[in-house]
Amino acid sequence: MSTEILSDNWYTLKKVTYEYKRRNGDWQTQSREAYDRGNGAVILLYNVQTRTVILTRQFRLPSFINGNSSGMLIEACAGLLDENNPEECIRREAEEETGYRIRDVRKIFDAYMSPGSVTEILHFFIAAYDHQMKVNDGGGLAHEQEEIEVLEIPVAEAMEMITRGEIRDGKTIMLLQYIKLNGIL
Repeated sequence: MSTEILSDNWYTLKKVTYEYKRRNGDWQTQSREAYDRGNGAVILLYNVQTRTVILTRQFRLPSFINGNSSGMLIEACAGLLDENNPEECIRREAEEETGYRIRDVRKIFDAYMSPGSVTEILHFFIAAYDHQMKVNDGGGLAHEQEEIEVLEIPVAEAMEMITRGEIRDGKTIMLLQYIKLNGIL
């Protein structure tokens, strides 16, 4: 029925009023807000020989606002598509953030991460890495105000970090569980 732009400062926050047909056949007017930041991609780099994964640590303001006292989160490498296809995006992000130029990328699924309020679809990937693939130190791009620490962690330790609450990022937990459930590591 109507769409109102509430903010387009960083990304776009819209208030949408629409009619929804309920199961009983009655129409109901509803109003909701949705945040559109574009779609993204995420990848977990893993090494079968060393049984390690590459993760990143960086400051995330929303986590700080919601009780994470340091604001730091351990995550799998991720980024917005910026009009690129998901595989191109994640190859670029992997090199910028982790310093690894990966070869064989495998898409495993797509998911809406917070469909109650955010429009984003996230494309999930995994890829094997080895130390010959390292082309720089990673850490992100200064002009994007990124300051990313690259971590190489044994997968068994990463799984324990989930249990201890040290890894709390949903996309990272999903990827770590995927490689464990599918016998990849």
